[in-house]
Amino acid sequence: MTPQSGLDITTSVGAGHGEGASELLRLPWDVPLEDWPESALAALPRGLSRHVVRFAHLEGSVVAVKETTEFTARREYQLLRRLERLDVPCVEPVAVVAGRRASDGEPLPTALVTRHLRFSLPYRAVFSRRLHQDTLTRLIDALALLLVELHLAGFYWGDVSLSNTLFRRDAGAFAAYLVDAETGELHPSLSRGQREHDLELARVNIAGELMDLMSGGLVDQDVDPVATSELIIDAYRRLWDELTGDMSFRPGERWRVEERIRRLNSLGFDVEEYAIRTTEDGSRLVLQPKVVDPGHHQRRLLGLTGLDVQENQARRLLRDIDEYRAVNHPDMDEHEAANRWLVEVFELVSRAIPQELSGKLEPAEVMHQLLEHRWYLSENQSRSVPLPEALESYIETVLPHRRDEDAVVLHPTTTMLKAVELPSENYD
Repeated sequence: MTPQSGLDITTSVGAGHGEGASELLRLPWDVPLEDWPESALAALPRGLSRHVVRFAHLEGSVVAVKETTEFTARREYQLLRRLERLDVPCVEPVAVVAGRRASDGEPLPTALVTRHLRFSLPYRAVFSRRLHQDTLTRLIDALALLLVELHLAGFYWGDVSLSNTLFRRDAGAFAAYLVDAETGELHPSLSRGQREHDLELARVNIAGELMDLMSGGLVDQDVDPVATSELIIDAYRRLWDELTGDMSFRPGERWRVEERIRRLNSLGFDVEEYAIRTTEDGSRLVLQPKVVDPGHHQRRLLGLTGLDVQENQARRLLRDIDEYRAVNHPDMDEHEAANRWLVEVFELVSRAIPQELSGKLEPAEVMHQLLEHRWYLSENQSRSVPLPEALESYIETVLPHRRDEDAVVLHPTTTMLKAVELPSENYD
């Protein structure tokens, strides 16, 4: 193919996979996008769009090409680049292609080129699989999380919808990505009014999109479009409050990290990672939530340690592994740190249980309850109780009173564990 003369290609050198103008020139820019030949196109599901959008092959990758005005394309390209630098989940901008002309000399629309997000799907492709209501709820939670992340970065979306979002499942986690920033604005921070307007747009747009799916028979009839659309408002507000509320704590109050993670868990969000940043008046907690599929924690713990336990047990043990790694081996590989934890914490606790009490509960449940007991002690005494101290208290005050049949119960209750008063020494 002979490169078209007069093309103006704006691309970022060295960004992402590094497609340059020479590779982009191989695409048929002198043909209207809706008429591109199948040889240039990638067979991927497309979402609804006010513009013509096609997926095309470049060497080693796939890109999405959207026809729009030159002003809009350049503005969106720059916005996506800025969001990318802010580490916000969004598609990667590749290029703006202007100056297009058809073979008869007629001008053609400017094209915005973005990289296709591997393994992602538009909402119509996701919901056409007739997912259950609980999975639909997790997808709405993923969109709420994306909106919170965008707002924290100062981005006003202006057109929040399922259509402008891509969803991806990654190792049991659901993630949402911004795919259309055409109506967006980036500010140093957003006002409450701007955030509320985005929320209202989300509520109205999602309800309409779900009604459209129902009319086409692509979603279960027991799904309530209006009630489902309301879920994003509730999820967003609770998540926003948790992530923007006071997160500072003094030395010796690490139990408050656990307290914050527990509240996020109760909202349906897991914590992918957290960081503790030292400040003049103490420390500040920075959390990165995510939405996960049922069984995710069980599978992750099994892969890291070989322990095959229940989901709630796995969630709690994984949090302890992550904290152990952050405190003792922050630079260590995740699998190596998990193996160290298995030897230095889990097996140590198992060996500490007296023989006469060893049949009460399975080792994973003992560890789970011990960590719960330690948290209750720490909360009660407003200090971080060391694990050996908590273990001694658990063996003396809790484990002996468990009924023998508890050993065969799959999901023993831990909320009845009560912290006991202990001296307030703060030692590790």
